[in-house]
Amino acid sequence: MNRDDFEKFVIQNYDASFDYPWKKSPENEVFRHKNSKKWFALVMNVQKKWLGSDEEGVVDVVNLKCDKELVGSLQKEHGIFKAYHMNKENWVTVDLDGIVSDEKLKSLVRMSYDLTSGK
Repeated sequence: MNRDDFEKFVIQNYDASFDYPWKKSPENEVFRHKNSKKWFALVMNVQKKWLGSDEEGVVDVVNLKCDKELVGSLQKEHGIFKAYHMNKENWVTVDLDGIVSDEKLKSLVRMSYDLTSGK
């Protein structure tokens, strides 16, 4: 799932809104619960080296909140990293270049949405 597909999926399946809150990074997109305005996903493009890669270039990623018990095992999966620029105990960063299966990404979005719902 790429960045555009991700945005479409979230808007079609969740009671969510999105915005671009940073003038210095206008491509960074925050997905929020419509009622509480709490974040559940942050889509950004980051340097591959910031994720620990030796490759040059930029990649689209999404930060998602996860169950603390799963963070360590998720980070062992190809395309899932320690959270970039977020709490590394509660969030992971997922590559949006198709490495992670759509089903896996959808389940991680559901978890993040539920964990941030405030219920």
